Amino acid sequence: MNILVITDKLIHGGAEMYFCKLENQLQHPNISFYYAAGPGELYEKIKHQNNFNEMSRTKHLQNVKKLRKLINDKQIDLVHANSLRMVLYCIFVKRFTKRKFKIVYTKHNVTVLEEKNPVIFSHLLNKYVERIITVSDFEKRNLVNAGIEPNKITTVYNGVDLQQFSFHQKENGNIFKVGILARLSEEKNHEFFIKIANQLRNIPNLMFYIAGDGPEKEKIKNMIQSQNLLDKIKMVGVVHNPQEFIKEMDVLLLTSHREVFPMVILEGMAVGTPIISINRGGIGEAIIENKTGVLINDHSVEDFCNKILDIKSNEDIKKHFIDNALRKVQVDFSLEQMVSNTLEEYLNCS
Repeated sequence: MNILVITDKLIHGGAEMYFCKLENQLQHPNISFYYAAGPGELYEKIKHQNNFNEMSRTKHLQNVKKLRKLINDKQIDLVHANSLRMVLYCIFVKRFTKRKFKIVYTKHNVTVLEEKNPVIFSHLLNKYVERIITVSDFEKRNLVNAGIEPNKITTVYNGVDLQQFSFHQKENGNIFKVGILARLSEEKNHEFFIKIANQLRNIPNLMFYIAGDGPEKEKIKNMIQSQNLLDKIKMVGVVHNPQEFIKEMDVLLLTSHREVFPMVILEGMAVGTPIISINRGGIGEAIIENKTGVLINDHSVEDFCNKILDIKSNEDIKKHFIDNALRKVQVDFSLEQMVSNTLEEYLNCS
């Protein structure tokens, strides 16, 4: 069996890290694996470069032609697409090649097509895609409600590398650090994070840290400056070793407008950093309220601030979250489980 795993690009992001984990870890005695993606800084994480093919991030027709050639030359039996765009590429190739191959699609995020034209979205997936992997049961239910055939869909949770994101026993420092690690884009809602920092600006020994890069960078900088929060919020930019940033934080916040199942939640749970998160998407499948972390249903500045101060002032609460979160991630969200369950989906297609 020959399998091709593809994704749009290799920039820092959840779907891209998922791709890299599969590239690093997938192995089976009866399967040959090949990979293709657009360029990006995560290329340095690719281990099997002899089986890797670079695509363009903008030249779509060129990509379709390249995929067609790759599928024919390597006699690909199954393509694992990690974005809807890659699914569409594969559908075009299917129509213009005699090679019969199956498509597996891992759905990492909300797509424009499902929002703008759900009928076409469900038709394409039902007709052309053999198996759909969702990264949360929440997303699985959404697809079923959108008209996708339930027997096509399986939830395979993201897996965290427990060696890279190893547990770190925190020591109480002089500064209590509240962080957010997310792409600097509108849906991650850094504006709300800044509102929280502003509300707590007069609390001594409390600092806020924003890690990441993206299109909202200048806007976020301006917001911090205009509210005179330069001494309260630090922008640290791209972090190439996210585990180090997460370990440094005393609390990690997630403030997004929408999510499917963010990897940073599991990474925080693994290293021992308590999570305070908005309740969106499948986050509640990892963050069990008042057990493995804090879930807040609405974007209430007051609620987020109160929970930050609770964890800051109460070591027992902090330890309770840390211990339960570590057990949860070890049992339900290991990288080994993710890879094994993905392999099972491939074999179910053979």
